[in-house]
Amino acid sequence: MRNAEIIRNTLETQISVRLDLDGSGQGKFATEVPFLDHMLDQIARHGLIDLDIEAKGDLQIDAHHTVEDIGITIGQALAKAWGDKRGLNRYGHAYVPLDEALSRVVIDLSGRPGLEFNVEFARPLVGQFEVDLVREFFQGLVNHSGMTLHIDNLRGVNAHHQVETIFKAFGRALRMAVTPDARLAADAMPSTKGSL
Repeated sequence: MRNAEIIRNTLETQISVRLDLDGSGQGKFATEVPFLDHMLDQIARHGLIDLDIEAKGDLQIDAHHTVEDIGITIGQALAKAWGDKRGLNRYGHAYVPLDEALSRVVIDLSGRPGLEFNVEFARPLVGQFEVDLVREFFQGLVNHSGMTLHIDNLRGVNAHHQVETIFKAFGRALRMAVTPDARLAADAMPSTKGSL
């Protein structure tokens, strides 16, 4: 069973994440940040993972702590769910368009956290959501999952479209990376080092 539940409580946020890497794309989201709920749904649906997230945070300040800590908690849940990564593809990539916007996401379940984030958003806000928080979300996720993640928005003039293509592409790339490689033995480590 490739699933996990992580609860993270701090003075700033209280977060619960449940995920199943072998799900069907079902999601339940109550983060108090509506645009983030919409983006998390993209990860679940396009990643074909079941994802249930509840969060409460110090939104009277702003959404930064909530968004970052959700990324951290998802990262911890992913690392727990995929275990030692034996038999997995390890790598995943996806290009996703939405009208004029196009993003590319590439993942390596390397065990080495690293984020390359090359995005110039068309505007600083989508509704009340600060688009700078997209990077904070993925930085938290990368740091706590141990993946290497490259995110490139190749074009786009609508910030909503830019963000949505990033989250959809991440979901699709994640699905590829965590899928068992049919050419490998179930206990084969996808690394010349013998561990990831």
